[in-house]
Amino acid sequence: MNFWVMWITSFLVSFLAMEFVAWWLHKYVMHGFLWVLHEDHHIIRKDRKWQKNDFFALMFAIPSFFAILFGGIYNWPIIEGAGFGVTAYGLAYFLVHEIIIHRRWKWFNVNNKYVYAIRLAHAHHHQVKTKEGAKNFGMLVPPPNYLKTNN
Repeated sequence: MNFWVMWITSFLVSFLAMEFVAWWLHKYVMHGFLWVLHEDHHIIRKDRKWQKNDFFALMFAIPSFFAILFGGIYNWPIIEGAGFGVTAYGLAYFLVHEIIIHRRWKWFNVNNKYVYAIRLAHAHHHQVKTKEGAKNFGMLVPPPNYLKTNN
């Protein structure tokens, strides 16, 4: 198979799969045994710019970096494409979660039906300040009922 076909396919599959991976990790790891790192994202201290929750970005960035590095060195298009796919998802997650939803950095402001849906779903997720009982663990794909609400 052609190098670029494998690379692009791997990139796209990895990017799309990350929404499900992120959902699972958010529900079962962040709201599970690593709640100690995620809790400060639900109970925000205004005096701190960074949260322990920000550590989760490294959990994805480090393997992505090595996939890109070794995929490039050894000419493994599937590994390299996957590394870039996970990295692209991380960038999309950062833009949506940190800039559009939480406004931790006010670089730009976007308002449309999709943004309204993800903000509302995320607001409902943050209504729960404890490890148990939260809903809406995804990020880029809001539950369909949120897309049907009027903004």
